[in-house]
Amino acid sequence: MSGTTTRTFTIEHVTVVSNRSFDDTREAFERILGRFDEGIFTRLGSGDVAGALEAMEALAPLVIAGERNHGILLRTVGLDRRAIQYDCGNALMATRMTRHQLSASMYAPIRVLLRETDGEVAFEYDRPSTTFGQFGDPEVDKVTHHLDTLFEETLREATS
Repeated sequence: MSGTTTRTFTIEHVTVVSNRSFDDTREAFERILGRFDEGIFTRLGSGDVAGALEAMEALAPLVIAGERNHGILLRTVGLDRRAIQYDCGNALMATRMTRHQLSASMYAPIRVLLRETDGEVAFEYDRPSTTFGQFGDPEVDKVTHHLDTLFEETLREATS
């Protein structure tokens, strides 16, 4: 039987203003997080689950899984802006959520925007506990409250 359902929920949007320049903030953020090891997918695809798990456990608590220079896209409309959109998270934490609520994979990893607007450098993101809270799952909630803390601490360090 086909059909459509909709739900409404509230998300807390967080802005963290930096005391640093855009370039210094970006450098600090990328240094703190590091990058996701794409070789993990190769290991999993070849059946090396133990090797993939070991590689995931060796990563920082939060890593950058991808990034897009959104600011450069605005050149198509005559604007020159600085805005980098990052996909950030932790693959082990994501699996701890998606094993209970597969739809949570829509929001993992978390998007974080680093932008400079009118001389203000800031990060923006949606608080994980409110984004994933829509699922109403206590197992997912345990993970997201930890993610809230990780994002707050990481962005505080990158901006000060």
